[in-house]
Amino acid sequence: QVQIVESGGGLVQPGGSMRLSCTASEIAFNLYILGWYRQTPGTQRELVAEIDSGGNKKYADSFKGRFTISRDNAKNTVYLQMNNLRPEDTAVYYCNAWNRDEYWGQGTQVTVSS
Repeated sequence: QVQIVESGGGLVQPGGSMRLSCTASEIAFNLYILGWYRQTPGTQRELVAEIDSGGNKKYADSFKGRFTISRDNAKNTVYLQMNNLRPEDTAVYYCNAWNRDEYWGQGTQVTVSS
């Protein structure tokens, strides 16, 4: 059974940093495009960043320069390093894996507040 599990969320002060992790099981991880999305109440889920099987990265404009996506195929894990966090970054962050199939994690809450 495929499992996509995010971790690393929580409360952080404005200007702080946080790293999210997402581990996948029962998929050919190295073949999948991996992405991080986020969603706030009443809004659509939006792309933050994604990384393909070749390590090529794509970022939504709002996150360029602050967020970094990376992957470790040996650990079946994708990361999202978030720096200089702002209150408006508060959201549930979701991990996505897609190839011919698509899978989502259950999300991890990130709250940026003093």
